[in-house]
Amino acid sequence: MHGTEQETDHGVKTMALAEIELPLDRNGLPEEVATFLREADERIDDYVTRNAHEFTGFVASNYETIFYALRAISDRGLTAGHSFCEWGSGFGVVAALAALLDFDSCGIEISRDLVDGARELVDDFNLPVEFVHGSFVPHAGVAQAEQACAERSSEQFWLVTDADDAYDELGFDADDFDLVFAYPWPGEEPVINELFDAHAAVGSLLLTHTQFDSVMLKRKVS
Repeated sequence: MHGTEQETDHGVKTMALAEIELPLDRNGLPEEVATFLREADERIDDYVTRNAHEFTGFVASNYETIFYALRAISDRGLTAGHSFCEWGSGFGVVAALAALLDFDSCGIEISRDLVDGARELVDDFNLPVEFVHGSFVPHAGVAQAEQACAERSSEQFWLVTDADDAYDELGFDADDFDLVFAYPWPGEEPVINELFDAHAAVGSLLLTHTQFDSVMLKRKVS
């Protein structure tokens, strides 16, 4: 493991995030997972087609890769507990995959349409996942996120902060989760790291999907 360094306007800031190597076993996709992903893909394709006239801000992850990553995390016992949250959950596919791996799973999403779609999807598969509408930026991190967006050009970011208090509705705080997943937009990853570094619990994990269909796993170490 090695610490994460990040350039700021004042030099290099060392965050309390240590990258963890996560070899993925890409064999043996369970049939229930394959069935779920086929249905999710169909619903996502339909959503994209219906909304082709507007930019929704929704981009699907490589869900098989994410499943293998979540399975590796679970099999290796890397989390302190079983609580999982998907930041920007979209159709809720990753949160659902976490539930299939016995995590206590939830998702936070800014689009009400996507929240509705995610709830319908997990209900149809009887998966115990809770989705709430709002911003995944913790209340205490609003000023931090807004400053970061201003410094890096806000048009590149979907870190909406003027929204419902999602954590209040969930009954949890950002530091209650053992594992958080996010799929940052290009240029957004430093802000995601900053928010996680500032507000997650020591020992918790941040799993991110990159633009190259790979994953990165980091632990908050201090």
